[in-house]
Order: sequence, then structure tokens, then C-alpha cells
Amino acid sequence: MRLQRKDLLLYAITDRSWLGEETLILQVEKALKGGVTMIQLREKDMDYEQLKQEALEIQKLCRSYHVPFIINDYVELAKEIGADGVHVGQSDCSVLEARRLLGPDAIIGATAKTVEQALMAQEQGADYLGSGAVFGSSTKRDAKPMEHELLQSICEAVDIPVVAIGGITGRNVEELKGRGMAGVAVISGIFGENNIEKAAADLRRKMELMI
Repeated sequence: MRLQRKDLLLYAITDRSWLGEETLILQVEKALKGGVTMIQLREKDMDYEQLKQEALEIQKLCRSYHVPFIINDYVELAKEIGADGVHVGQSDCSVLEARRLLGPDAIIGATAKTVEQALMAQEQGADYLGSGAVFGSSTKRDAKPMEHELLQSICEAVDIPVVAIGGITGRNVEELKGRGMAGVAVISGIFGENNIEKAAADLRRKMELMI
């Protein structure tokens, strides 16, 4: 699946912190019903086989909604199950290595916190960038807030689309209007809300008016 800019409008990243009595796949389906345009499975502490089964279930669900399915960090798993792509951080597998392993048609996303990192990722063949944390982060306690002017500078420096990430909710997303990003990546602002479907729908509506 080749990435289209519209796929990045509302990019949901999973987090098990708010599961409660629900399963992750049920929460992901609520987010999809609410209108998210891309799903990233992000798991840091799950063994490979368990993660593989979860990834296969969510991938099947995403395909039924015609939404790209991305795996965070685990390039080998993405290759094994035929996921649409991966997202790699600055300390993970390089964009070049991910592209070599997954081929020309995979979606490769990369984290970029500076203009220099953004230009390097673009040069290495990234399809999109994730930049932040634009409002701090509830999932990465050490994430320093990114000045919105820097987000705009990154968007203007590269030809590939950029998504803003970090602490984004329906209550603050409109503060990013005019910064040039293709969309927003949201974790707690969807999965940490009491009504996941409604939170996603609210964000989708606001993003469609902004972008």
C-alpha cells in the first residue's frame, strides 16, 4: 500500500494503559468507527508471538476499514505478517534498513525532532515524519514540548508529509492550525477518552476543517 497524504489526517497509536475491561481490538474498532485514517500498533513489553497474534487481528480489522496498518519498531514482524509498514524512532532500526527489509512499497515513517533529522529521514527514503511532542506527552514522561514554530519549520523543510504528535486532544488540536502538517498522531486523546468513537469523530471533524 502506497501512502497517501489523506491517510495521515488522524493517525491513532495504540496504548494498553486504558484497556480496563476491554480488549485492544475492541478499542481499535471504536477508533476506526470514529474515523481514524491510520493505525499504528505500539507495544514495548509484549513477547513476539503474543504481539504477532495481536498484530494479525488488528491488521485484519484495519483492512476491513481500508485503513493502513503500521507497526512501531518491529520491522521483522511487519515483514512476516505483511503489514503496510513501520514507524522507526531515532534509536531504532534506520529508515534505510527498514526500506531494505520491507521493499519499495512499504510505508516507512520516522521520528524527527529537528530539521536536520527530518532532512536525513527524507533523504533515506521515509514516506512521512512524526514530529513532537507538540503538547508534551502523557505516554513519554521525558518528552519535552516542541515549539510549534519548530514543527512548522520541519513541515516547510521537507517534501514528505509530517504528522504532529504529543499530547494532542480534541481540546487543543486547533492550536496547531496553520503549521503545515498533514495530520496528527494521537494516543491518549483517543484511547484515553471515555468515549473513544466520539473522541475520534470530534478530532476527525476538527482536522477536516483545519487541513
